[in-house]
Amino acid sequence: MTRIVSYNILAGGYNVREAGTRRSAQLIRMLDSVQPDVVGVVEAIHPKIKQTPTVLEEIAAGLKMQVVIGSERCKDYPLALLTRLPIVSTKIHECSGILARPLLEVCVEEESGEYLTVYVTHLSAAFNRRRAGGELRLREVAEILRITAPLREEGKPHLIMGDFNSLAPGDAFSASALLRYVIQLDQASGSMAYDGHPNFRAVVPRRLRFLQPLLNLVASSDMLCSCFDIAAYLYAPRGCIRNLKRLYVDSYRQMHPHERGFTCPAALPAGRIDYIFASPSMASRLTDCDVLRVGEGGITGDQASDHLAIMANFGLRVTPSAINTVRDIVDNALVD
Repeated sequence: MTRIVSYNILAGGYNVREAGTRRSAQLIRMLDSVQPDVVGVVEAIHPKIKQTPTVLEEIAAGLKMQVVIGSERCKDYPLALLTRLPIVSTKIHECSGILARPLLEVCVEEESGEYLTVYVTHLSAAFNRRRAGGELRLREVAEILRITAPLREEGKPHLIMGDFNSLAPGDAFSASALLRYVIQLDQASGSMAYDGHPNFRAVVPRRLRFLQPLLNLVASSDMLCSCFDIAAYLYAPRGCIRNLKRLYVDSYRQMHPHERGFTCPAALPAGRIDYIFASPSMASRLTDCDVLRVGEGGITGDQASDHLAIMANFGLRVTPSAINTVRDIVDNALVD
């Protein structure tokens, strides 16, 4: 079995609003509770904090895993991958002008000896842009699908995972929970650059910011929140996830057709924006997928990050020769 985790660790694992304290121990406890073989890490390194070792390095050491870091030329938070498995190859797809953050590609060798290619991504948020940034994410997904096309054509097993900042078609969305979360953060500390948390200006388009007093009122009323949720559900763009699902299997939704599976914000979950997409050959091996809400020692997800991690288990591939061997065993047993 190969266990995969996708995790946005928030601002490189630092509490920027709390004098840059580290969340290394909390993140290690969350991940160690499931003993992953591969972890795709979003917001892996803080671009403004140069302390060494980094939180990412501390996590890798604590879990005894190798670390592959995405493009350090990225002005935003780079991506990374942690793994216990042998690394076969790595590649960084810059795609400047299309991808907000370079796509990280890592091929590992599973215990069975098969090669598995993992892509880690972090799509644009840009919720304050036209149609909540949906057009930007459509372009990004189109580029990712172009990059992964050769593996699809050859039928090679691969995964695409990370923070997609987008909802899946049909998925629920508690926009009022997100609104309350943003308002609480802004009132507590104001907006801060590079702290990883959403803030009012990042979520609300410039032309609508004059409505802040009204939105504060909405957040304080359950009835208005219900109306706000309906409007946001209809408005939220879902095209990029729809395009991915035409070619890949949404691991969580495959295992949980009717559960919400919200992953963000961890303290007040509003929607599912973290995914592990599996190619058809990998999806045939999917045995489990879940959201990690509690780690070792009872630590809760919101103590480790503003996202909840998502985990998927993939069993061994059943080859035709293995099937024939099982049949032979059964036939011999019947004869005896």
